[in-house]
Amino acid sequence: MPARTDSPPPPRSVMETLAQKYDVTRNGFLPHSAPVKRLSMHYATWELLAQCLPELLKERCLRGVVDGMKVLSVDNLTSEEEWQRAYVILTFLAHGYIWGGEKPSEVCKSLKSDASRVYVNLMQVLPPQIAVPLLQVSEHFDLPPTATYAGLVLWNFQSTSTDFSDPDSLKAITTFTGTEDESWFYMVSVALEAQTAYVIPIMVQAIEAIERRDYETMSVGLEEMINCIKEMDALLTRMYEKCEPATFYHDIRPLLAGSMNMEKAGLPNGVFYDEGDGKGSWRKLMGGSNGQSSTIQFLDIVLGVVHTGGAENATCPVSGVRGYASTTGCPISASKERRVGYHEQVRAYMPQGHRNFLKNLSRMGSLQEFAMSDHPGAEHARLRGLHEEACRTMGDFRKKHIQIVTRYIIIPKTKQPTDKKVRNLATASSESSDTSELKGTGGTSLAKFLAQSRDETYMAGCLTREESRVDPKGKE
Repeated sequence: MPARTDSPPPPRSVMETLAQKYDVTRNGFLPHSAPVKRLSMHYATWELLAQCLPELLKERCLRGVVDGMKVLSVDNLTSEEEWQRAYVILTFLAHGYIWGGEKPSEVCKSLKSDASRVYVNLMQVLPPQIAVPLLQVSEHFDLPPTATYAGLVLWNFQSTSTDFSDPDSLKAITTFTGTEDESWFYMVSVALEAQTAYVIPIMVQAIEAIERRDYETMSVGLEEMINCIKEMDALLTRMYEKCEPATFYHDIRPLLAGSMNMEKAGLPNGVFYDEGDGKGSWRKLMGGSNGQSSTIQFLDIVLGVVHTGGAENATCPVSGVRGYASTTGCPISASKERRVGYHEQVRAYMPQGHRNFLKNLSRMGSLQEFAMSDHPGAEHARLRGLHEEACRTMGDFRKKHIQIVTRYIIIPKTKQPTDKKVRNLATASSESSDTSELKGTGGTSLAKFLAQSRDETYMAGCLTREESRVDPKGKE
């Protein structure tokens, strides 16, 4: 489904502000053009590993190859596009190394502490060959050194067209499995990002129109948003075309997992990022998740949807400050700590410009605040009705997402393969989880969290809880 072209273009000043201040392009949160496919010859080793990653994981020899590498400097990265490509490669290699063996990599290291030398048996170690450049590249972007939506999706596609909203014209540059299933899984998300790009400046105008009570701009914006979400719904349904649920669940999803809440997989302390010379740090980080999409949070903010799910996993300060705690992967802050929901936590996993955009947009208020206020007249009644319809449509989109999750995760979980041979640590940790406590790659209790997010979306439009009630497995 191509991007809409019948909507009036927003003022040039709006687009320029979005691009200059927040790195929001004509493709929304995607880059203005397709990402770089390969780095210079200086990084030929990285590129060769990325190209051979599916085979190396299949043969369980990635760790041995990486351990024999030299640590490459990031000094030869010459553009933002190359830095992005480096982040993609290194996060894929990191997750392949962490999850690609039958058990965590065990090694005895000599670590320096403030008082004395301490010897610790490290249960899971990411070696300097990956950890050192990955930490440097992550610092460059102020992103966690782990697989994120940015590295898996936003910066990891090639296209035969300048229109990125058609998944048939897209292909992932790097994957863990080399399968069309994995590429399609990422590329449907790329297409969703491109498909919704046109509505971003329109809704920014709608928010700005609140102060001057410009009902026409607000109403037109909501109408466009409703159509946009319906298009997202239709595009999400295409996931079934080229991505088999069993392949996703058993081969792809385990490799996306983070190091947070992975005690049962043998990572009680997370992963140790070894920087060499006795230096390094333990980190517990979320894995790659579509919940890290800035587009979905943008739509929520505009509609005034407030999410509280996932706060039970929050042990870190509020986001918005550069730097990450070594044990949690959460932003370091000197401010008073408070528990925050998953949706707020994952902003630290978004590119800096995008999370700044969401933060500043939140300060501008939402259409809900104005639509639900007490103003007389037909214009206001129409606006309120459109806001309710937009929340209902967004809630329906989340219902569709729950159905996708049910088909791709919950049902395959109950149908374990008859072949009991464990291929790698990732598969083992996936198969050992209790269905009732099934976690998403972001670390949340999957079914409960998604159902709560859906209900909160419906409730933002003032629907009653009974009207919004849907079974967590997607059945009304």
